[in-house]
Amino acid sequence: MRLLIISLFTLIFNTLVFSQGCCSGGAGSPIAGGAATGVLQENQMEISINYQFNQSNKFFNEHKEATPPFNNLSSDYLFFRTDYGVSKKFTLSLASGYFLDKSKIGKDNSDTISANGIGDLIIFPRYSIYNKIANFKRTAVVIGLGLKIPLGSHNDSTLTFSAYGIDNYQMNPPMLQVTNGSNDFMFTSFFFREYQKSKLRLFISSLYVKKGYNALGIKYGDYTSVSFFASKTLFYRWGVTAQLKAEKIDQIKSADNIDLEAFYNISPKSTGSKKWFFIPQISYSKNGMTCFVTSEIPLYQYLNGTQIGSQNQFTVGVNYRFLTKKCEDPPLN
Repeated sequence: MRLLIISLFTLIFNTLVFSQGCCSGGAGSPIAGGAATGVLQENQMEISINYQFNQSNKFFNEHKEATPPFNNLSSDYLFFRTDYGVSKKFTLSLASGYFLDKSKIGKDNSDTISANGIGDLIIFPRYSIYNKIANFKRTAVVIGLGLKIPLGSHNDSTLTFSAYGIDNYQMNPPMLQVTNGSNDFMFTSFFFREYQKSKLRLFISSLYVKKGYNALGIKYGDYTSVSFFASKTLFYRWGVTAQLKAEKIDQIKSADNIDLEAFYNISPKSTGSKKWFFIPQISYSKNGMTCFVTSEIPLYQYLNGTQIGSQNQFTVGVNYRFLTKKCEDPPLN
């Protein structure tokens, strides 16, 4: 059971939402429940589903609160992930998500724009390059290289005017697209240290997402995050984790001869951000099943130009882990 809790924490604590911009900004599916960073046992499988709620009515100009240009932005997101331990050191992860709703509500609760649909396919293999136990201490290092492929639409539009048989549509802002529409590369590294006698575990995890250009000639800002964790097992089945995360999102860029403001009403100078978050998490495990809940609490936000910031984010989920074949050898991870 201890192995289940340890591995669970390495798989579910980075809750990332790639959001930039107010009326400009950047779209992209969140990796709700975390970009998987650990490795499984050989022939072991994990199936995960979680729900994420995200809402904000806070606007910032740099680090200062700004006058809201609209009421609020919210989303309801389901995330599915399955991992398989190909060998003792190599694990393959496949994941995707579906937006039940993404809504931007204007002033006085008017001019609401909503969207829904499938987001991206995430292919994320990971490899253990170091794993050692000595003097009741365990040290592990895992690296990963993944690819995010868009499945949904990145150019959805909303009907703005209809008269005399003429319908006029306007493309939704990036924050209301279910995917950014580009093929993105993902790089991750993970360092783990466990003190077995005290049941204390320390983690350091990093993630870098290299964004590509989509079919519209838009390149959303590259994403970088570094997270520090401390976790402890309580009463055998319960686990608590405290996470401190720093993230940076670069500004939007465009291909040659693409005027973002003229074509898509996107102001590049009002994209990109630097943020710090505190993320507490609690979980309960029994018979291969783990339930967890986590919340992302913003500590500091610096947003270029005027943008909507982070405010309320909650995630609840269930993971189920099992062996597809009998494992005769002791697990490496």
